[in-house]
Amino acid sequence: MLDKIEKIKKNFEYDLQSDINATELKRKYLSKNSELYAILSNIKNLPPEERKHVGLQVNELKDYITSVIEQRSGHNITKTSYSHIDVTLPGKRHKLGTYHPNTLIAREMNNIFKSLGFSVYAGPEIETDEYVFEKLNLPKHHPARSLQDTLIIEDPEIILRSHTSSVEIRAMENEKLPLRIVVPGRAFRYEDLNQTNHFAFYQYEGLAVGKNITMADLKGTFEIFAKMFWGPETQIRIRAKYYPQVEPGCGLDVLCGFCHGKGCPVCKRRGWIEIAGGGMVHPNALRSVGIDPNIYSGFAFGIGFDRTVMQKYKIDDIRKLYDGTLY
Repeated sequence: MLDKIEKIKKNFEYDLQSDINATELKRKYLSKNSELYAILSNIKNLPPEERKHVGLQVNELKDYITSVIEQRSGHNITKTSYSHIDVTLPGKRHKLGTYHPNTLIAREMNNIFKSLGFSVYAGPEIETDEYVFEKLNLPKHHPARSLQDTLIIEDPEIILRSHTSSVEIRAMENEKLPLRIVVPGRAFRYEDLNQTNHFAFYQYEGLAVGKNITMADLKGTFEIFAKMFWGPETQIRIRAKYYPQVEPGCGLDVLCGFCHGKGCPVCKRRGWIEIAGGGMVHPNALRSVGIDPNIYSGFAFGIGFDRTVMQKYKIDDIRKLYDGTLY
């Protein structure tokens, strides 16, 4: 029941970003035919120990929806009896087009993480070697640097960021602790363009630093995000994995929605699709920004944003996201 309430709130906030007027919102969410009304009607059938909690949640949601719709109703009131308006002038043209899939998914993910207490953070795309590698426990000649074909801008120390982890370093330097941020943004690598790789791509990273943060917090964050993004029935698994920036590191897999774990071409016959990597922030990375790892700890994660968009919209070639073709 609580999952249904959360889904109604999520759908309502999504509809608020569209041009749906207050009357339509009221019909959809507050009428006797609405899902919210159905939940209110069935509260009496719940066990006594659940009835109070569910009733409180659904009434809070009803009050919230009512308040927002009333505000929208006030903003939508128009008057036609203004003497200074020239009714012979041509009307405003409606703009054609829609939002890019990346924008839609980024907004949806941002809303989920905001509900968990994270803030959206941004940083420069042209970076220094220090922020992209050195302060992330990747000193010069570290073998893991070869995994990222970095694009250099004249001076070897000035580069296009190969991941958005550099923004996390800047946030730890500039913000007070405790800290919780997500970083959606572009990254650049020297890649051959093909069905799954692009030289300019998007990443979605997150960081939480404070006292007594553990891998359990990272697992819980992963699980809540997956269930809010793909649905409450979503299954996840976490595997051990190596990343220089974290210790220990892990990979997050989601049960394939196409074959439900049986194995298919989409999941490469594995039954699971890897969507993120993460782990506990390496003590060296904390020390590089003046944070004492004996007092503070944190977790970081990176979500394969382009892969997430492609999976959500059933897009089979990453180049379709960036070639500018109108479909």
